Amino acid sequence: MEKTDAVVIGAGPVGLFQVFQLGLQGLACHVIDALPQAGGQCAELYGDKPIYDIPGIKVCTGQELTDRLLDQITPFAPHWHLGQQASMLEPQPGGGFLVQANRGTQLHARAVFIAAGVGAFLPRALKLPGLEPFEGTQLRYRFDDGESLAGQNLVVHGGGEDAVVTAIRCAGAPEHLRPARTILQHRRDVFDAPPAVLEQLRALRAAGLIQVAIGVPSDIEQAQGRLSALLLTTPEGALLRLPMELLLVRLGLVPRLGPIADWGMALERKQLVVDPATFATSAPGVYAVGDTVAYPGKRKLIVSGFHEATLAAFGAAEWLAGQKIPLEYTTSSARLQRLLGV
Repeated sequence: MEKTDAVVIGAGPVGLFQVFQLGLQGLACHVIDALPQAGGQCAELYGDKPIYDIPGIKVCTGQELTDRLLDQITPFAPHWHLGQQASMLEPQPGGGFLVQANRGTQLHARAVFIAAGVGAFLPRALKLPGLEPFEGTQLRYRFDDGESLAGQNLVVHGGGEDAVVTAIRCAGAPEHLRPARTILQHRRDVFDAPPAVLEQLRALRAAGLIQVAIGVPSDIEQAQGRLSALLLTTPEGALLRLPMELLLVRLGLVPRLGPIADWGMALERKQLVVDPATFATSAPGVYAVGDTVAYPGKRKLIVSGFHEATLAAFGAAEWLAGQKIPLEYTTSSARLQRLLGV
């Protein structure tokens, strides 16, 4: 079990700024997030969309904001636990908290900061009898560019931009990585993606590099303990069999508050109740910021979350020190500049 000053649950913009503010207080951080990369909802859902209300930045995309925040926290070298969902928070007899993630990570933290937004963003699952045991092997919800699928029959399930882009990337991969066959499967031959992406799909279909299968998944076939085919019911009511070695499900993400709701802290309409002076929850030593909190006058804006992270860092630092901490400015404080490496 690793020991640390603070664990930040959530790596969206507010969670990243929380790391920065804790760093200014001299508190080291570990960061847990269910997504495999930092940025949270901002990068995942708005990665290429413009944001106009970040102070001092006329316009930036969600990914650009994430990149700027990651650069800003570089001096504090947080430890990352990505692709993991925080599953347990338990006060310890000698003080502090045991924080456990669903892949076995165990951390002992002096204070905990929940910046989970509307919840952990997890892939929307495809529900079919007998399919779940193949998750992580032949059933996947994420795909890494550069991974070899050579010789495999691939089915990409979904009708949105994520599914279309995934099929295009796989079918357009270098020959030594490319699947033997790429099938994009959706309930109808209409896809929700930008015109340029749909034009790429059209060209790859015309070239025979992507096939489209229309229908609703109804069952799977197994052979010798392996997934061998996906069965569809077509719009005409016929049964269509798609042989495959790999099923990539790309149905988007769904937020789930998950285990946080069971950690014993006061909730109001599925949001954590906090003291707006310190952003402490009803559990001493646990703080919450961003869209996951409720208090009078709360506004779900990134800039509001930055304010909340600042007060939470001060609140926690004073709680841990047992005394008031003087306000310092990065412009004039030699201590803060030393921490920032400037």
